[in-house]
Amino acid sequence: MSQYRFKQSFSDDPTLSDKLFDLMEVTFPGLSSLAECARTLGASWETASTPFIRFHDDIAITHVGVLEIPMQIMGQKVTVGGIHGVATRAEFRRRGYYREVMGEVLEYCHRLYETLVLTTPQPEFYLPFGFRVIEEYIFKVKCNSTGSTDTFRTLDFTDTKDYTLLHRLLETRAPVSNIVGVVNEKPVFCVNEGSRPLYYAEDLDLIACMEIEDTRLHLFDLVTTQICSLKNILAKIPEPIEEVVIYFSPDLLDVKDVQSFPHAFDETVLMVRGKFAAEGEKFMLPRSARC
Repeated sequence: MSQYRFKQSFSDDPTLSDKLFDLMEVTFPGLSSLAECARTLGASWETASTPFIRFHDDIAITHVGVLEIPMQIMGQKVTVGGIHGVATRAEFRRRGYYREVMGEVLEYCHRLYETLVLTTPQPEFYLPFGFRVIEEYIFKVKCNSTGSTDTFRTLDFTDTKDYTLLHRLLETRAPVSNIVGVVNEKPVFCVNEGSRPLYYAEDLDLIACMEIEDTRLHLFDLVTTQICSLKNILAKIPEPIEEVVIYFSPDLLDVKDVQSFPHAFDETVLMVRGKFAAEGEKFMLPRSARC
């Protein structure tokens, strides 16, 4: 008999996923479709997350999920616990249910992880549980890339080769930064990035999570076995680029004259509980790893 009241198992209860995503869709509209996209990419929410759910008349009313995120922090590999999908139905709020479930989650995580992370637009919900806000930064580099005919191509996951390529690189990827980077993680990446265009440079064997806005390149993550220079990446982009905005520490990109600016990504902050060796460093948890 489990010592936990709220810990559930997707494998033990085939109906649990539908009950949870009924709650998730009310709280985070559109999340179900992102999770379904990740599922088609072979990285399902259900295989990655341990759900803690309080029910009322067989309806999920409060959920806190726990994921494992393999990371490299200040050059050391560590598995952190990711707190995600925190939700309570509006009509059941202010009754102490979230506090009960979170208390059990922290008891569970205490045995497994020295570090917990989450991202949120509402840090006040987590401060009472020992989480603290860690300042993050974006990085800007001026450049004069005139464009190239040697381009990235957009991955097509209906093609078995591209599907296999994605899994290979996610499994063998190098951390995008020695300060804070992610290694061998699929579900969070596929939820966050699987519905967006992903670009592949064959000779670099590199997937780029990026967007181009006029002459500005927004670089969110790189999935490759060896991080290359920013110059090599720009050489694959046909459009002229005058500025690159980087949403992770660029310490491996071989760039100079980088300006850093405190930044709340998509109006969310990173929160940490426990040890975090990169505290005080200038970095950002990549978009692909935010939970």
